Amino acid sequence: MKTDTDQDHMTQPLTPLHPSHRTALMIEGAIVAIPLLIAGIVIEIAAPLPMGVAILPAALVALWCLGWAPMRRYRHKGFAMGEDRLRVVKGWLFHRDTVVPFGRVQHIDVNRGPVERMLGLSTLVLHTAGTHNSSVTLPGLLDEDAQAMREAIRSHITRETEGV
Repeated sequence: MKTDTDQDHMTQPLTPLHPSHRTALMIEGAIVAIPLLIAGIVIEIAAPLPMGVAILPAALVALWCLGWAPMRRYRHKGFAMGEDRLRVVKGWLFHRDTVVPFGRVQHIDVNRGPVERMLGLSTLVLHTAGTHNSSVTLPGLLDEDAQAMREAIRSHITRETEGV
């Protein structure tokens, strides 16, 4: 049964991820697109096929990986941080809307891969008890914002466990 506070939280506007996250998604797309284009060129040169049979599909998939897919993925991600919970929304084909009450959080990580470090971004990871969906990731945050969110959640957990 949903309460009024649950309903208010679900209608709260989502905060978009940092714009540099689009660039990170495009770099991830390039990691897929470049080898695909190379394979298309090699097949085009080596195989006795009509011109464009290999390179045209490879180029279309590369354009999709570099342009359309990252933009669409970025537009369909967001979060809302309340006083006692974090809501993470993502997905344009398979939509996922996850709400994590801070009281369920076991520990919190801030991860940074090489592309994220280059762009000044981080991924906030909340680990909860249980097996299904036991961790919730929120990529595309400025490193300072991810650190601040981690500390805010940690202080809320500390207050809760101390009974304040």
